[in-house]
Amino acid sequence: MEKNELGFATRAIHVGQEPDPSTGAVVVPIFATSTYVQEEIGKHKGYEYSRVSNPTRTCLEKNLASLEGGRTSHVFASGMAAINAMCTLLKSGDHVVCTNNLYGGVPRLFNQILTNYGLEFTYVDTSDLHAVERAIRRNTRIVYVETPTNPLMTLSDLKAISQIAHRRGPELVVDNTFMSPYFQKPIALGADMVIHSTTKFLNGHSDGLGGVVVCTRPEQAEKFAFIQKSAGAILSPFECWLVLRGVKTLAVRMEKHDANGRTVAAFLSRHKKVKKVFYPGLPDHPQYELAERQMSGFGSMITIETGSLKNAQRMLRKLRVCFLGESLGGVETLISHPATMTHAALGEKGRRAIGITDGMVRISVGIEDAEDIIRDLDQALAAI
Repeated sequence: MEKNELGFATRAIHVGQEPDPSTGAVVVPIFATSTYVQEEIGKHKGYEYSRVSNPTRTCLEKNLASLEGGRTSHVFASGMAAINAMCTLLKSGDHVVCTNNLYGGVPRLFNQILTNYGLEFTYVDTSDLHAVERAIRRNTRIVYVETPTNPLMTLSDLKAISQIAHRRGPELVVDNTFMSPYFQKPIALGADMVIHSTTKFLNGHSDGLGGVVVCTRPEQAEKFAFIQKSAGAILSPFECWLVLRGVKTLAVRMEKHDANGRTVAAFLSRHKKVKKVFYPGLPDHPQYELAERQMSGFGSMITIETGSLKNAQRMLRKLRVCFLGESLGGVETLISHPATMTHAALGEKGRRAIGITDGMVRISVGIEDAEDIIRDLDQALAAI
């Protein structure tokens, strides 16, 4: 049977994770080496220097390309390093259309660093197809979409946006971190590249940083391999091994994340202390139908409105099972405060412009017993 005919969970476990040919080891070894002995000048076994390539990294890149349905993937030292690598494909004067409600570190990179090199960025509500169409210029090279958005859980119609972008010229790049390739497949919907922070659901255990760009065309693959070699912000063999370990259980973890997410969201939607719940799996979400059509699950990312910074502080101080901390996608439930954590760099005015309030709390529902998560949230919300 061909590898591309295998199911998702089987590919997650087997593609790029074949037994080690020299020992038969079931688990991919960590090749902790910086260089490789060459038999003679120009004659080696496929590896010369670990900034250029490493066997553990090769295994991970094969695996992630398979899971996203791409041609190749290229891993970097963090999700932001992957996004920065994608932007090095651009040149001075190029323009990018972006989702206006991105993870706060992305506009920080775009606005405070990359604009210094002549790149231009326009932020629009990419859930509005007319806004996307209007924002594209003659010099637009990329439409950069995060869906669902962080933290407002707004969805963008990837198939429709890909059609607009390809008709007008730019490539569509999608950050698929929140859904993982298990629940959302941007390339199948027309995306040209997909980005993940592997730190999150792909790794799944809150113990390593990383990022990946998945490509669909050979010229993209060639460029990203050159960027890895030249800029050097590559993922270490140990971090690659952690992600390889994580993706083996991605399918079962995402099923549990999704089941818990639905249960917790339903509980929060009925809670008297919660003013609003942002979760695409609730029927009252404005894009519920798109979520059902575009994704095979709703995931575990939920944002709630507590009403004020004081209310958010009161709740967050009382957590016992859930952890207050940045990041998401781990097996444990992680709860963050976007205004002071992930989106602090936007400033009060910037947050207000896209609808992020001081009372919002973002929940990455873990895979603990749902009843324990709910009890913890209930007793924490009682402090409001």
